[in-house]
Amino acid sequence: MRYALLLMGHHDDPDCGDDGGADPEEFFAFDKEITEAGVVVTSFALEDQDQAVKVSSDADGARLTTSGPFAEVQEFVGGTYIIEVDGIDDAIAWAKRSPGSAPGGHVEIRPVAPY
Repeated sequence: MRYALLLMGHHDDPDCGDDGGADPEEFFAFDKEITEAGVVVTSFALEDQDQAVKVSSDADGARLTTSGPFAEVQEFVGGTYIIEVDGIDDAIAWAKRSPGSAPGGHVEIRPVAPY
């Protein structure tokens, strides 16, 4: 089965981001480990939210474009892995090994739809 590991952070957490949380070297080591295990289908990291652009609709259906950062957002996705493993227990095991699940963040696991 394929699962998405969403590496999440929280803006208000002092252990997340530049002032704390996992060291980038920990992420590089994890990336090497999970890639060498042969379970990664694809992965990517995201730039900071201040570089984001949001497209939405107003009440009349007109499209609106807004540049980040977005004050109403409390959590952010820092990156993701799509992995192929035997089941949810294996996906959980990889999430527990990720520096993204250290204090200041969490890893959300979602099954990838088969369509």
